Amino acid sequence: MPKPICFLLSGGGTGGHIFPALSIADELKRRYPEAIIHFVGAKDRMEMEKVPAAGYSISGLWISGINRSDGWKNISFPFKLMSSLIKSVQILAKYKPEIVIGTGGFASGALLYAAHWLGHKTLIQEQNSFPGITNKWLAPKVNSICVAFDGLDAFFPKSKIQLTGNPIRRELTQLLPLRSKALHSFGLQDKPTLLILGGSLGARNLNKAVLKLYGRILSAGFNIIWQTGKLYIENLKTEVAPTEGLYMEAFIQDMPMAYAAADLVLSRAGAGTLSELAVVTKATILVPSPNVAEDHQTKNAMALVQKGAARMIAEKELDSSLETLLLELLNSDTKRKELSNAIAEFGKPNATNSIVDQIDRLISK
Repeated sequence: MPKPICFLLSGGGTGGHIFPALSIADELKRRYPEAIIHFVGAKDRMEMEKVPAAGYSISGLWISGINRSDGWKNISFPFKLMSSLIKSVQILAKYKPEIVIGTGGFASGALLYAAHWLGHKTLIQEQNSFPGITNKWLAPKVNSICVAFDGLDAFFPKSKIQLTGNPIRRELTQLLPLRSKALHSFGLQDKPTLLILGGSLGARNLNKAVLKLYGRILSAGFNIIWQTGKLYIENLKTEVAPTEGLYMEAFIQDMPMAYAAADLVLSRAGAGTLSELAVVTKATILVPSPNVAEDHQTKNAMALVQKGAARMIAEKELDSSLETLLLELLNSDTKRKELSNAIAEFGKPNATNSIVDQIDRLISK
């Protein structure tokens, strides 16, 4: 009896690396129901929880990122890298994958380098408009590179690049619920609605800025759906009384319903979120996090802003500029429609299929 085909995937450290890998894995499982799909991540990082919760097995490597602020904390890095390369070789020998797929993070770097060294087919998926260290390092070695933004031939070999887009939640590729139904599900009346997204953990300065002005937004005749993040919900509940027109929770489980209700979105600029916003074609104000590596979120946001597909406010300018911009867009159907039409040009609802199509092409050669 022939051995089932095997796929190895690696991506971790942040949700921005993990969730694309899981989307790719789900589509591989749909196309290859008998396949073995195994993940490789970094020990003690969130992938060690999220991947098993999604139904996949995972091996952990002793690896971590380079500390940019304290060089002394990098003393152990060469030992971690060597340990991870040895463990990666052992995993590859055990699973004998048809292809190895990486979506970023240091565990991905170790596994794909070992896979290249052993002659396995390899593919990486880059979510951002400005690549991370790991994928830039891997680019000359891998067989194919799937990207979500134009212009990455400045960093990657042009012959290897496939413009596929970022994987998004499958349910967002379907028709969104009716706006009236969505508003009703949040207990809101039919008014222009602002959706605030600071990520699953939350964004402290974004929440602080919204706290100062949410009352004025409501008084001006608008609804607010506010995802605060789990780190901030309890404190905010002590400062924000239940109010008509306001829905506030730590995390919104039904994002298609939230997008359907929203007329304007105030959001961080993670690559995955931007891909979702482009597919659901929502007018958006972006507030990039200044705390991510290599300022990825600002670069992601600028890729849209330069095409008139979003507006942007730097975090340090929230207090001075946010209220004016929110009211300007909430009061103008025309300006929101212009942003909505422009961001639609970035939407790639079939990104996951396109990536797996490329995987199919590589393994069929």
